Amino acid sequence: MFENQYIKQRIQKAQDLRDMGKNPYRNDANKTISHLEFIQKFDYLKNVQDPQDSKDTTQTYAIAGRVKFLRLMGKACFIKIEDASQTLQAYLSQNDLQEEFNTIKKTLEVGDIVNVYGYPFVTKTGELSIHALDFKILTKSIIPLPEKFHGLTDIELRYRQRYLDLIANPNIKAVFETRSRIISSIRKFFEQEGFLEVETPMLHPIPGGANAKPFVTHHNALGVERYLRIAPELYLKRLIVGGFEAVFEINRNFRNEGMDHSHNPEFTMIEFYWAYKTYKDLIALTQKLFSYLLAQLNLPQKIPYGEHTIDFGNFKIIPYKQALETIGGIEKAIIDDPVQLKNFLQSHQIKIDTNMTYGKLLTEAFDTFVEAKLIDPTFITQYPIDISPLARRNDTDPQIADRFELFIGGREIANGFSELNDPLDQLERFKAQVKAKDAGDEEAQYMDEDYVWALGYGMPPTAGQGIGIDRLVMLLTNAKTIKDVILFPAMKPSKIDYEASITQEKE
Repeated sequence: MFENQYIKQRIQKAQDLRDMGKNPYRNDANKTISHLEFIQKFDYLKNVQDPQDSKDTTQTYAIAGRVKFLRLMGKACFIKIEDASQTLQAYLSQNDLQEEFNTIKKTLEVGDIVNVYGYPFVTKTGELSIHALDFKILTKSIIPLPEKFHGLTDIELRYRQRYLDLIANPNIKAVFETRSRIISSIRKFFEQEGFLEVETPMLHPIPGGANAKPFVTHHNALGVERYLRIAPELYLKRLIVGGFEAVFEINRNFRNEGMDHSHNPEFTMIEFYWAYKTYKDLIALTQKLFSYLLAQLNLPQKIPYGEHTIDFGNFKIIPYKQALETIGGIEKAIIDDPVQLKNFLQSHQIKIDTNMTYGKLLTEAFDTFVEAKLIDPTFITQYPIDISPLARRNDTDPQIADRFELFIGGREIANGFSELNDPLDQLERFKAQVKAKDAGDEEAQYMDEDYVWALGYGMPPTAGQGIGIDRLVMLLTNAKTIKDVILFPAMKPSKIDYEASITQEKE
């Protein structure tokens, strides 16, 4: 490791600093102002008419950050320093820094983290800068940054070395700052609506709350298997049984399934449960949430997403089977007949399992012919009951659930329903799930007797919903893949040739 010629040169410069009695990894940083605050405070100097007044030597501050550009000019030097807020230019002069300037000439390189103390001034080219009165290298960077004009372009390397991606590509940092604002805004919204934020276990004795294959681990102290949470739903509804009336959790979930542009095995959701409400109340609340988020992020009602424009002023509500017919283009007679539907799917080369229920067949049809066409926000309602094991049956048609899913930009964003609170009905649905699992459905749910027992004490009429945070961030930042909005996405194991990557980026 660290055999690359460029790295060896930098390691030697770190040693040169030690030989001069200077620690290349100091711990005495002094930062009194951010770059953005400095620029905002002294921007007026750029408009001063008399050049003698384009500086203020009475105002001195200490800044700190990473050197992103360096230009030596004999007895002077200009450097661009980047902190979390902005990039600021610093002017270093031998007249002011004396012997320290020789240290700068010998050891300073792009990538180093430095501390500059000085006063504001405007250069002859009109750029607000800090005139250094004192300077020190805080951290010596021994690995070169990617070449300035091309940046870090290797997609695989960007995801595996996100720290380097953030250094090299400032626009990437902006995406994750937006992600943080989205999550903060969601939290504020639900608190303002009277919801209480709670925390539930991530290690479950029984995986439940969604149809998914879990990750399995072992609890050494208890000597039992545990499952990483696939959803917090059943625990949150236990809290409703216990007397809370409006709860939410921003949570991490884990599903041991495939990865693609919209799926990561470890992901973030918000789930919330609201007593004495129905799925229709959730639909109204969700529209209110999106209006709130757009306002908080200063986004217009219409935003670009890939090749499409999403109109958040055009929410639609369409029943499941109607969507299959009017959007998917499937004849009603085929939709209503399980045998014809199965033959139709097979004729389109869609793989069908012999144990598939009618609801599963409808799901295959929906996923293939409808989902990608749902661009503007669309609530699909009236889901088949056999693919909704935790949702309440519709009073008029017991074969459908009082459930919806929200699709935007051709992807599912949210799932909500009026909750099933009949313990006997829930028990039978769990039994059907166990039967499906025994028949080979790895995503079917397990029996959870404690949850059924909890329902036996009585859960008030309740509505609950989950929203995928990662997909929501993708939507609001116009990201192409989920890996662009997760700081450290799951990646296929691969040994990085670090030395080769350095040479390639330098060349």
